[in-house]
Amino acid sequence: MKTDTVSLDAVDQSLVHALQIDGRAPFRAVGEVLGVSENTVARRYRRLRAAGVLRVVGTLNGGRLGYSNWTIRLQCTPDAANAIARAIAARPDTSYVHLLSGGTEISCSAQTPGPDESEALLLHRLPRTSRVTSVSAHLLLGHHALPSTWAGPARLSPDQTALLAPPPAEDGEVTLGPADRPLFDLLSRDGRASYAELAEATGWSEATVRRRMAALRRSGALTFLVDIPPSALGFRAEARLWMSVRPSRLTAVAAAMAEHPEVSLVALTTGPTNLLAAVNCRDSMDLARYLTESVASLDDIRAVETAPIIRTVKRAGALLPLDVRNPGPTRAAPACR
Repeated sequence: MKTDTVSLDAVDQSLVHALQIDGRAPFRAVGEVLGVSENTVARRYRRLRAAGVLRVVGTLNGGRLGYSNWTIRLQCTPDAANAIARAIAARPDTSYVHLLSGGTEISCSAQTPGPDESEALLLHRLPRTSRVTSVSAHLLLGHHALPSTWAGPARLSPDQTALLAPPPAEDGEVTLGPADRPLFDLLSRDGRASYAELAEATGWSEATVRRRMAALRRSGALTFLVDIPPSALGFRAEARLWMSVRPSRLTAVAAAMAEHPEVSLVALTTGPTNLLAAVNCRDSMDLARYLTESVASLDDIRAVETAPIIRTVKRAGALLPLDVRNPGPTRAAPACR
């Protein structure tokens, strides 16, 4: 179902914000904060999820385990772009797979556990075909804004937000083993899977699942994200910006851009440009305003390349079948190797 055929009212939008704060928050607690019944919250979530508009996914925060994060750009022939994008999106180590500009460029994010895996991904595992005309990969050196904190879904007051906020992650060592893979596999498809479902998938008891998930969340290795197209919230013009910034001012510019309400990602990168941003605007005119006013006001940005997103193949979580109302087998989300 196309997301533009589904309209979100005030309760739906507040639900999205509540789940952005804590994707595993009990529907009873969400209902109390929103001033509606638990059944209303559950019914709204099921409707939006069945329509393919909204889901919660559990993802591995590889940064807590020393993983490397990459942004990758592929240029390809127009006839091959869709198939190549789907192949990349089916990989368990990719996210945010987009077709850009005229449909001949693909961008995606990837995380790899170590140098050997990075080399294998970049040199061997990406599609190798004459229809891919160029590939560039840039290491992400640090984030100043992430999709999990994007202001677009914000509807709740600070007091309401505080009631739903989960405990902050704690510093500490964390390790993953093969036994964790089924847990991440299921959460990557359904971050709100019940403890009974997770116990069946892992072979653990429900009590063990609860303890392990609590430990992973405390460590920051397991995070829950709202997977929703920005267009469902009224943001119909998405773009990626690659910027060249004076090195001595790079951190300051990144911090300033992170405060822009249009921005859902700001990251320092290697490569010919040194700053990447993802922006979400109401329409093309709003995007033009953002570029000519907000971005243009940052004098230390020397150059900007803007690539509109024309289609999103994958956001956070595992790639689902086309008919999300009748899900079948999917590839696993990244866990441990």
